[in-house]
Amino acid sequence: MAGLFGGRLASHAEVTLLGSWSEGLDAVRERGIRLQENGEVKKIKVRVTDDPSECQGVNSALVLVKSWQTEMAANMLSTCLAADGVALTLQNGLGNIEVLEAAVGPERAALGVTTTGATMLGPGTVRAGGSGPTHVAPHPRLEPLVELLETSGFEVHAASDLMSLLWGKLVVNTGINALTALLEVRNGELLENSHARSLMNAAALETAQVAEAQGIKLPYDEPSQEVEEVARRTAENESSMLQDIRRGAPTEVDAINGAVVREGERLGVQTPVNQSLWNLVRAKVDIAGKQS
Repeated sequence: MAGLFGGRLASHAEVTLLGSWSEGLDAVRERGIRLQENGEVKKIKVRVTDDPSECQGVNSALVLVKSWQTEMAANMLSTCLAADGVALTLQNGLGNIEVLEAAVGPERAALGVTTTGATMLGPGTVRAGGSGPTHVAPHPRLEPLVELLETSGFEVHAASDLMSLLWGKLVVNTGINALTALLEVRNGELLENSHARSLMNAAALETAQVAEAQGIKLPYDEPSQEVEEVARRTAENESSMLQDIRRGAPTEVDAINGAVVREGERLGVQTPVNQSLWNLVRAKVDIAGKQS
């Protein structure tokens, strides 16, 4: 996602990629971002660093790291974000905005939800995935960043009830991501197997029940129809969790299925399918780590 957003934004603004993955940073530093989009490959030069002191005073930041890296990214931003700046999180899962606010302050943290997708093909190389709208919560400092995103080709909308959209996306992610990671299949293949399809729908319905228990109204009426439609629309995509599994990287399952289980326990809502998917992904990662 950082490659997609950074690559598009670089034509309209000075972009710095701040991160900790040395292989990815080195690839971008040497060759630029290689962005595959609309049948062509663009090589886009951007500035990269792993040192937040090298980008002090930035007014706008996008937080696009994995959820398990949020605390690290937030601490970096606490050093380099301008006093009147803003950092917008567009990450998957729950808990990211709270971590960001704790590090930079609520006045410098903003919440967003995006349905735009991307697949990392290798260090510094990314393929644009399914395009979709990005929604952001009202924030007095966001207008310049929103205008820049729109100029760069992103569809952005203000949303007064972002928790509805956040949980709406979480319903889909709990249904698709862990299963595709466990089965190592593309999104659309979940629809072709009755057992996988049943589990996908069950996980999505559990997440919807947890949202309902909090009084959160989802942006659609039928969770099963929505998760199946997204799997159909993104049939050729590899979920971010599958990409992590194949790279031997930590996954976001704790902030997706795991977060639903924790919220369900707090609210007294049973979530056995999400519990099983959470445990299975964690076990798969642990076993792979011991074998490597």
